[in-house]
Amino acid sequence: MNLSEKSIPVHHLTSEQFQLMTLDSGHPENFNDVHRHNFFEIIWFRQVKENSSLELDFEHHSLKNNQICIIAPGQVFNMKLRGEKGYVLAISREIFKEACDIETILTGGTCPFSLDPQNAETCSTIVSLIQEEYNGTSRIDLLKTYLRAFCIIITEQINLQDPSINDRQRIQKLVSLIEEYYTVEKDTGFYADQIKVSAHHLNDIVRLFRGTTVKKMIAQRLVLEAKRELSFGALTVKEIAFKLGFSDASYFSRFFKKHTGQNPDGFKAGKE
Repeated sequence: MNLSEKSIPVHHLTSEQFQLMTLDSGHPENFNDVHRHNFFEIIWFRQVKENSSLELDFEHHSLKNNQICIIAPGQVFNMKLRGEKGYVLAISREIFKEACDIETILTGGTCPFSLDPQNAETCSTIVSLIQEEYNGTSRIDLLKTYLRAFCIIITEQINLQDPSINDRQRIQKLVSLIEEYYTVEKDTGFYADQIKVSAHHLNDIVRLFRGTTVKKMIAQRLVLEAKRELSFGALTVKEIAFKLGFSDASYFSRFFKKHTGQNPDGFKAGKE
């Protein structure tokens, strides 16, 4: 690899399939500049500072007390710790899939979301049980059970913010389909056919729940992957264009500039 090429370090779980740390005394390498994981990570921010924030896939998020963020494998994460208090759960893909079966979280994690006081109290009890078992006998089946209970509480909290079950499931299906097909299928009609609704109705649902359109969701996913690839620096702009399903590099460059305000080469140079 050339010195000009920049790679995003990937953090791996060691021999353990599950790790529990605290933000104030956890492993500092988990928050060392820009990085990504090959595992799932749940971060519960119990107490944050006035200016606490994180970056997830190049998006900036300010933090509040009792917020949780779930980071999926491959997501680009960056945070400078300033004395925040809370917990970090590092979980292998296999265990996390047993504990949480919500497609959108499995494919793309979650942005920070708040826990109400009652759920925060319940989660605190569950984490105390996890902590006691993790530091004691560390029986993996029991840790899985506690983790499943924790995930039930926090995913219910997510769902409370989105009351329409049928449309929520359609959004989850759409996110999963885009994740699978975004490099080869860029037409709204394809996704509407898969979900068995009209393209017009699908866009209405997406506007209501996401404030955007299907086409823009596909574009956002393409831009995100382009940013990830450009940050790695291992592929040329032309190679990235073809990998993402563009017929030529100039079209890809125009697309990237339209959505980011920068040329791919400019973005790449800024990451070096």
